[in-house]
Amino acid sequence: MIGDVVGRPGRNAVTKLVPKLRQEFSIDMVIANGENSAGGFGITPDTAEELFMCGVDVITTGNHVWRKKEIISYMRKEIPLIRPANFPPGVAGRGHITIGDTLVINAMGRVFMEAMDCPFREIDRILRETGSINPPKIIVVDFHAEATSEKNAMAWYLDGRVSAVVGTHTHVPTADNRVLPDGTAYVSDLGMVGPLNSVIGCEPDKIVEKFLTQTPQSFVVAKDGPVVFNSVLIDVDGVTGKATNIERVDRIVN
Repeated sequence: MIGDVVGRPGRNAVTKLVPKLRQEFSIDMVIANGENSAGGFGITPDTAEELFMCGVDVITTGNHVWRKKEIISYMRKEIPLIRPANFPPGVAGRGHITIGDTLVINAMGRVFMEAMDCPFREIDRILRETGSINPPKIIVVDFHAEATSEKNAMAWYLDGRVSAVVGTHTHVPTADNRVLPDGTAYVSDLGMVGPLNSVIGCEPDKIVEKFLTQTPQSFVVAKDGPVVFNSVLIDVDGVTGKATNIERVDRIVN
């Protein structure tokens, strides 16, 4: 699972590394959060296709998913691109997808975020719905949330019922990756795939100016220097659906 892909630098790093990592680790499925893949804010059909072409199997998103209007009609197609499941009813796209024996769920937190339906109850609903006929063996949740406490609570709430709960959104990788007692792999945040010399992927000067002056600034993706690639590798028992290991796979692309 790959952290939030930020702009062209992030897409280039994914294109360069994913084929190599798939071969190195004999990876069965690659999931990437692509909500910032287009210019640092949002996702377009072109940037989604670019990620698919280099070996990403499923793209998840988050609160920036609708920043580019052209994604709305694209999201209605039968493609492995999902948005948070707890958006209100009637929103384009879907919040979960099953590929083979793996169910991928995307949900968004509510602490310090926009008002959304309850992610806990929405995931419960999806698990009931998908578990009634031919239940998936492996279930992975991308929980796009700001507060570490909310992400941690979600992991404990789902421990033993899903294979993994992985946090996205902050663009800052955490070192708390572990397998919980009942077999759910967890990490609070994957981090990002974006410029290393930046503030969460953007040029530092503009963001510093915003904090100093409290005035609106135009954030742009940082262009110079190396790119950080943050991800985790999760091993799951294909029979029990329990995670056996989760480890960080972080790289620097020059």
